[in-house]
Amino acid sequence: MLRGSFFCFFPVVLLLASAAYAKDPPAQVVIWPESGTPVLRFSFGKFKEVGSSGSQHSYVSDTTAENLWTKSINTANFSLYLFDKNRIRIGEGWISVSNVGRGEMVKFQTSVNTSGTPVSIALAPRSLPVELQSFLPAKTISMTVNSVPQGALLKVDGTGAGATPKIVQLGVGKHLLEFSKEGFNAGRFPLEISPDDTSGGSVSYELGASAHDTIELRDGTVLTGDLESVSATEVVVRAGGKDLSYDRNQVKRIVMVEREAIQQAPVTQPADAQPHP
Repeated sequence: MLRGSFFCFFPVVLLLASAAYAKDPPAQVVIWPESGTPVLRFSFGKFKEVGSSGSQHSYVSDTTAENLWTKSINTANFSLYLFDKNRIRIGEGWISVSNVGRGEMVKFQTSVNTSGTPVSIALAPRSLPVELQSFLPAKTISMTVNSVPQGALLKVDGTGAGATPKIVQLGVGKHLLEFSKEGFNAGRFPLEISPDDTSGGSVSYELGASAHDTIELRDGTVLTGDLESVSATEVVVRAGGKDLSYDRNQVKRIVMVEREAIQQAPVTQPADAQPHP
């Protein structure tokens, strides 16, 4: 009888365990910082609704914070953001931990107000002691980089960033913006971001004059290239790496750009050898 009772009871235990697991999903775990040396691990249990008023809902979650650092943490405050299933932010709260020793875990309840059902969460530092400041990610600001004319290829510190106008993320320090566009002289613009700068600024760089000659044909076609020669019957233009020939009567107007003269090194003839006396 004992053997039979044991085998009948065991499936019931499995079913109950499975039902409990389905009812209480595993905790959401957030490690701060997201990269580098981990300092704190937060585990959030299921958010349980404790009240509502119209579209506003109040939730609580059993939360655990674990100190993963090599030192005690006197105090650390974080903003808690909550998102729905579409990753739309629907609420926020805050978390504060204090006097957490190395390897120690503390448990508490987190209360939040939302305008929907929270599905996922994210943490952001709110105020940290000096000893934890070094774990903060390097500050970056958003800046709109444009050019005149638009559509120039942009490089930031030697790395391609796309065509202007372009929103780029810049860290504190010195940077070099480089612009290039077919038919225009390339340009370079040094830029320095200070710790006090904020996002939302803009830079507009005016490209130099056209780097090539412009040949307008009588049918309205406009060519950009290098004028090679003009004769009484023919105009030769080098464009796209090829020499293109046009009848002189096809050409309506030619606009030539100024080019820097290439200085030829003087040729020094060797002095005649002087005969020995």
